[in-house]
Amino acid sequence: MVLSTIEKSWWEEAVVYQIYPASFLDTNGDGLGDIPGIISKVPYIKSLGVDTIWLSPIFASPQKDMGYDVADYRSIHAPYGTVEDVQTLIDQLHANKMRILMDLVVNHTSDQHAWFKESRSSKSNPKRDWYIWRDPKYDEEGNRKEPNNWRSIFGGSAWAFDEPTGQYYLALFLPSQPDLNWESPAMREATHDDMRFWLDRGVDGFRIDSMNLMSKHPDLPDGKIVNDEPYQSGAEFFASGPKMHDYIREIRSKVLDNYDVMTVGELGFTKDEHSVSEYVAKDRHELNMLFTGDIVDMDHGANGKYERNDFHPRRIREITNLWQTAMPKFEGWNTVYLDNHDSGRSVSRYASDAPEHRATAAKMLATYLTTLSGTPFMLAGQEIGMANLGKEYGIDAYIDVEGRNHYNAILKARGGDSTKMGDVLREMQLKSRDHGRLPMQWENSPNAGFTAGKPWMTVNRDYVDWNVASQLEDPQSIMAYWKEVIALRKRLSDVFVYGSYTPLSETETGEMVLGFERECKETGQQAVVLLNFSHGKLRVSSEKYASWRVLISNQADHLGEEVELKPFGSLVLLNI
Repeated sequence: MVLSTIEKSWWEEAVVYQIYPASFLDTNGDGLGDIPGIISKVPYIKSLGVDTIWLSPIFASPQKDMGYDVADYRSIHAPYGTVEDVQTLIDQLHANKMRILMDLVVNHTSDQHAWFKESRSSKSNPKRDWYIWRDPKYDEEGNRKEPNNWRSIFGGSAWAFDEPTGQYYLALFLPSQPDLNWESPAMREATHDDMRFWLDRGVDGFRIDSMNLMSKHPDLPDGKIVNDEPYQSGAEFFASGPKMHDYIREIRSKVLDNYDVMTVGELGFTKDEHSVSEYVAKDRHELNMLFTGDIVDMDHGANGKYERNDFHPRRIREITNLWQTAMPKFEGWNTVYLDNHDSGRSVSRYASDAPEHRATAAKMLATYLTTLSGTPFMLAGQEIGMANLGKEYGIDAYIDVEGRNHYNAILKARGGDSTKMGDVLREMQLKSRDHGRLPMQWENSPNAGFTAGKPWMTVNRDYVDWNVASQLEDPQSIMAYWKEVIALRKRLSDVFVYGSYTPLSETETGEMVLGFERECKETGQQAVVLLNFSHGKLRVSSEKYASWRVLISNQADHLGEEVELKPFGSLVLLNI
């Protein structure tokens, strides 16, 4: 029998460790993490078994949105270090057979970027068309109005008025984050050059922020009016616009195809199978993979992130089954993730951070992430079970602009009475971006060993019990479990990376258990994964797997014809 050969790529077998630079490790006492801190921890990161790191933005920035407002793509935010420090990090990673992804933010820049300063200097400036400028509209009384009714992603109008030139510029995020005009060939060439600057220094790829917002409908029409608010969503006109794929293919042909790189795009407002396929289908030759965002939106309400919508395992079953079965149809590739810098911690949102369940729940989620087809992404701190800030923290502990803007808008609407804000604070305690950005908990010492100075943001007081030092030598720790499941994934890559996926139905497992089978296409070797997303003990019929051996579990052994899953228990069985 002739076995088919699976085409394999390094980025398909990678395990990616996301680092939020401000929160990783501070070496100079200014309260902010820095590049030398990351360099010092390369041996630690490698010891986990991961082979790629992804750095959230480190470029020069006024930090109005934590570096997602770039002022210079070829300089480093001074408190983080220098270009030379980044080169040292790249070289250290490569010496350890590891790779690095940088966060590429090219839908918008900071208003402090030299490009924008030139663009706003006059209507006749050559860089005027590098950004999106429009004349005002006027109502019947002659009052100046925005060019359209789009709402900013962070609230309020998506337009900012520039007094000196008498026009508005588009800023889908903060007013200090003007959107670039990708219609401009000169702007695109300049952006391509900035990419080459880092690729030539050895960067191994990019995570492209707000990727599908780069092409807008050329007419910039009003968004559909769905409520009585002054500004409405314009997503149907600014997400995945008519030239989006042209821009990506141009980046591919002019820049990326000259390097061996990994590309992952952030795909906002677009979660359907057909649209996703157009970005990652193998024959399209655009991006390697995408973050669709649906897995970190599972407890978002119909009307927004901070509307209550309690998580149920049925949602993770639906999303997992969708993408695990869809990607092979068009030879696309998945990202596998639960946490990132824009979300609360998954152990608190989708499992349990209660002391009696936290370690088991964190191990169960690690099992999920490492047994699915696709490239796993873990956020620094996941390996020790870092959790959200507790309910004892009030609004003063939260500093992120997205969450604070939302809180303040609701507070104003409720007459400034903070005693009426319990429902809003509850949702922030689950979903605020602050939770994914909490300083890394290295040890049981002041500020969790993150800094000798004053931390730039809240350090979770649970660091006393949940820290790296306490888990390093503990064979039963969350960290030890992560190392084991990553090693298993690499050893059995034909099953867990490249194997086929068959979902187990809710009828087979019960509504609170996520189950699926993986099978090596060449040898027929199979594994079954069972994950309990509940606080209770559950029994699952396992007659089919009675003779299979336990590959890894966070609880007691396999029980024969029936499996008892403890609260947040996980079990992976392999056929003999």
